[in-house]
Amino acid sequence: MTADELQTIIAAGLPCEHLHVEGDGRHWYATLVSAEFEGKRLIQRHQKVYATLGEKIKTDEVHALSMKTYTPAEWQAASKA
Repeated sequence: MTADELQTIIAAGLPCEHLHVEGDGRHWYATLVSAEFEGKRLIQRHQKVYATLGEKIKTDEVHALSMKTYTPAEWQAASKA
């Protein structure tokens, strides 16, 4: 799997204003900005992302995914810092 393929899978299941994925084919790092994260705790945000991956996580096709999740307002504030 490539970073572009993983990004496409996530984007198909979660509307994102910003989505960037990179990694080595087994260990992935993602930055996601989505209004879907509004009012959600960190674990709930991660669960939403993992839900988009479905069987890819269960079958170990995506072995590890580290992520930073932001609401649009959090992303805007982080961009100004």
